[in-house]
Amino acid sequence: MKFRHLFVACLLTAYLVPLQARDAAPAFSQGRVVGADNAVVPWRERPAVENRILTERLETLLPALMEETGFDMWLVLAREYAEDPVYFSLVPQPAHAARRTTMLVFVRGADGFECLSVNRYPFGPPYTSAWAGGDLDEQWQALADLIRRKNPQRIGINVSSEWPVADGLTHGLHQRLLSVLPAGFEDRLESAEPLVIRWVETRTPSEMEIYPHIVALARQVIGEAFSSRVITPGVTTTEDVSWYIRERFGELQLPVWFQPDVDLQRRGQDCEVDTPACGSEGVILPGDVLHTDVGVCVFKLCTDTQEMGYVMQLGETTVPQGLLDALATGNQWQDDLTNSFKTGLSGNQVLAASLEASRERGVVAATYSHPIGFFGHSSGPTIGMWDNQGDTPVRGDWPVAAMTAYAIEGNIKAQVPEWGDQWVQIKLEQTALFDGERVIYMAGRQTSWHLVQ
Repeated sequence: MKFRHLFVACLLTAYLVPLQARDAAPAFSQGRVVGADNAVVPWRERPAVENRILTERLETLLPALMEETGFDMWLVLAREYAEDPVYFSLVPQPAHAARRTTMLVFVRGADGFECLSVNRYPFGPPYTSAWAGGDLDEQWQALADLIRRKNPQRIGINVSSEWPVADGLTHGLHQRLLSVLPAGFEDRLESAEPLVIRWVETRTPSEMEIYPHIVALARQVIGEAFSSRVITPGVTTTEDVSWYIRERFGELQLPVWFQPDVDLQRRGQDCEVDTPACGSEGVILPGDVLHTDVGVCVFKLCTDTQEMGYVMQLGETTVPQGLLDALATGNQWQDDLTNSFKTGLSGNQVLAASLEASRERGVVAATYSHPIGFFGHSSGPTIGMWDNQGDTPVRGDWPVAAMTAYAIEGNIKAQVPEWGDQWVQIKLEQTALFDGERVIYMAGRQTSWHLVQ
């Protein structure tokens, strides 16, 4: 497994370095300007890729995680249109809903590791059907018989008071499960919370072969949007740009997980050192600072990206130095955060270390980074919240692990001399992998301004 992790780290490094070499020498490492016309895999070809990745995860990752967390059996039960949050991460594609009542049973026992289904409609590989039929009572009895036969000592079910992604077992299904369990087996049920979190947060080598390209596609569309191809100063509005991004993702068959956000800052607008979020909407004018926040999900892998743009004024040949310095400060904040990542540290500890580094530099910074992967806001260590720069109970206490992905998100504020020392907020976010040794931006990061000129 360590060899595979090293392979992925080398793969990402090889992917990034040649692209960096084509950029103007960046002041900070991993800077990259993403070019246009990156390839997009058509809808029809995606299920085969997703299923290959799923098979790898079920056959190699899940057994290791069940051993790590000590579970002998994991039950994932779902009904049509009331699916468990992790359901779609576990079933072959294309699948748009659970069929009737769907029962997934993962067993680590004397017969080795097994992926079993107790369903009206069997999945086929990588699942083995333990029962198939149309009678619901018989289905529940088949599950009970399977549990009795396998005799697991620790049975994980998806109930959690703190982690939504691990709380997918509905009350009705839970009650029905309790009613059919063999006598005494109810005492073997426990929250599968640690297993669910580890399953959701961990990335595999096959995923990391694809993930950087997905992030690059998201960054590509930002580059298109923050250009004269889309923006006519004095005419185009922030809402126009937001919908351009949304529709462009649609053209590329890249599903969004939230409506793209676009806002502007300009000289003379209110932005104080203690303002949580600086920016407004409206018609874009020369001299404006632009910001966007976008996210797509492809191959079950989500991105989350925020970048900054500048609208050149008549007679300008470069971005004002104060704004160049502000972006550089943002990049330094990113370095202070990513340099704080260490395996085993909690999200709260990473946050504290990064904020201390910012304070020592005299930087006004806020950090609110989060795990990413199957979900845009995924499970794993929370590293600050926009409205809480202290410890986050429970989710902030979760430890950082190798081969986990994050949205490196936050902002800095800096005074711009060319704007009469007005504060400007640089809001940055890039999708990255922590490989156990360092944080690697999957498609580089922004170290130069997008220009509308």
